[in-house]
Amino acid sequence: MKANTGVKMIPLQGEAFGKPMVIYPTLLWDDDRAVLVDTGMPGSWEIIRQEMSRAGIPLERLQAIILTHQDLDHIGSLPEIVRELGGQVEIYAHELDQPYIEGTRPLLKADPKTMAPLLAMLPEKEREYLQWLCENPPKAMVHKTLADAEILPYCGGIRIIHTPGHTPGHISLYVQDSKTLIAGDAMVYMNEALRGPIPQNTLDMELAVNSLKKFENLEITSIICYHGGMCQNNVQEQLYALLR
Repeated sequence: MKANTGVKMIPLQGEAFGKPMVIYPTLLWDDDRAVLVDTGMPGSWEIIRQEMSRAGIPLERLQAIILTHQDLDHIGSLPEIVRELGGQVEIYAHELDQPYIEGTRPLLKADPKTMAPLLAMLPEKEREYLQWLCENPPKAMVHKTLADAEILPYCGGIRIIHTPGHTPGHISLYVQDSKTLIAGDAMVYMNEALRGPIPQNTLDMELAVNSLKKFENLEITSIICYHGGMCQNNVQEQLYALLR
């Protein structure tokens, strides 16, 4: 019998360098287990808990957290979740981003010296908080590292797609049962249109653009972008246009 599977975006509202921002972690579930893809900024866990409850998913069903990459707005609430749920959840990430998530290397995009010009433009309170966050980033152990084309046995099968460029270990996820692509930051969705990676946030733009070719042969009915949310209109056509 086919399991009942679900996909739910969790909108998290906040600010990034003085501007409003909405980001979209994703909750996946089947009859037995639930998976959280990315964790938002620090302090987001309570909202995620509430959204799980609204979806009828008890906390004890959450068994895995998959991190698409190392950026602060993706790993931010990871320590809070680990403190509460402990060994109940396993943390997954690509091996190339693992040392940054675990804190053995500094986050590639959160170096206080590099961030100084941006931080200088912010109000004092926000500047002090972000500087502290860059100097004391969230971290947690990654229990299992992921490889390209690996399929995780959750929710009808989750295929790992290594999409480097935004960060070295950036991954996207293809949920086979619902034909949903969770793009992470490989793409954004703005003004009802799919767009490629954002240059100012991408470490290797050429590599990031080339990574999009890995989506070409997938049958996709919806794409969830961490920035912008869900695209369901002319998905394949929009994707092909990006690849041309």
